[in-house]
Amino acid sequence: MRVIIHGTGTMSGLLKKAVESTEDFTVTGFADELTSETGDVIISFSHFSRIPALLSFAKEKKIPLLVATTGYSPDDLERMKKAGEEIPLLLASNVSLGINVLVKVIKAITPILYDTFDIEIVEKHHNKKLDAPSGTAKTLAEAAASVIPHGAAQVYGRSGNKKREKYEIGVSALRGGTIAGEHAVFYCGDDEIIEIKHTAMSKNIFVRGALAAARILVQKEPGFYTMEEILS
Repeated sequence: MRVIIHGTGTMSGLLKKAVESTEDFTVTGFADELTSETGDVIISFSHFSRIPALLSFAKEKKIPLLVATTGYSPDDLERMKKAGEEIPLLLASNVSLGINVLVKVIKAITPILYDTFDIEIVEKHHNKKLDAPSGTAKTLAEAAASVIPHGAAQVYGRSGNKKREKYEIGVSALRGGTIAGEHAVFYCGDDEIIEIKHTAMSKNIFVRGALAAARILVQKEPGFYTMEEILS
């Protein structure tokens, strides 16, 4: 499979190294701005500001696209959904298998617990990460809210003098050192706490997940896909 890598940062460098060491993958592009590259799939770990140009390229060339970029705007999200009408497009806030299993767990247990347990999410990342909270934390919060019948307000960070409202889902972000990524979901009830945590020991888990997802994406019809849909 010919892989075009969009972006030249740390994650893209790790992806390039992995592709070059995998027998049935070949790197046919490695750039921040794509111009004339050809390939079977594009994998993007680039900056969110490059999304519009990336979508134009992918649609023009009719190449399946995996976007693993976070921090994008609501307008960018709509552009990606629209692009899914022309090409297979996977938007993944986190491409690790573990996180996507965690999403399934959250959707399974939240309907049982939400009425008597408070839900809080804490995420930790390295000190160079730009967006906060992480796209993954937002995905986890959305997963919980999606299975609460009346929905739930998502509160990012807490300050001031106001008590927690029932059914809120709180999301807090910590930044420091070289933390690859840690996400914990707390279900806090009377006299008991359930904590479900995923810890990334290195960024290689995202590389493996991206390549596994790319194998499936290239077989799909045009559409806007999530990791949950791809894995199922």
